[in-house]
Amino acid sequence: MIDDSRIANGLSAIRLEGGIIILVFLYLKVAWRKTKMVEASKEIVDKALEALEIAKATGKIKKGTNEVTKSLERGSAKLVIVAKDATPPEIVMHIPLLSEEKGVPCITVPSKEELGASAGIAVPTASAAITNEGEAKALLKEIIEKIGMPKKPEKKE
Repeated sequence: MIDDSRIANGLSAIRLEGGIIILVFLYLKVAWRKTKMVEASKEIVDKALEALEIAKATGKIKKGTNEVTKSLERGSAKLVIVAKDATPPEIVMHIPLLSEEKGVPCITVPSKEELGASAGIAVPTASAAITNEGEAKALLKEIIEKIGMPKKPEKKE
């Protein structure tokens, strides 16, 4: 059972069968709203999905939230695409934050079915990343210019 009054403060309470309450801090809900995740126009969404298809054929892509997260952490992602209809949204909440931290553009597309089809799989996927652009290099450069590259934050010493 989740107490909705605590979600606003970033906390949620989960009651287990034995009556034990575990408090879980959900800072992602607050931080996710502050990230620069691009609500892309139809033109940019189409170009991003086209770039994903081309990169699948001539370069390398990662499909699924786990693989996308790993590619971001390893610094190999060039473009990240997240489905807006991913359920529950907590599955992909960390991706825009991580993308912003690593300086990788992150685009939202409306449908996970369309994203899965562009990634060349028969099932929907919540996220995908281009790691080696292949022949989509010019298209990727155009997308990045249109959405504006996020600036890498300064390292604090």
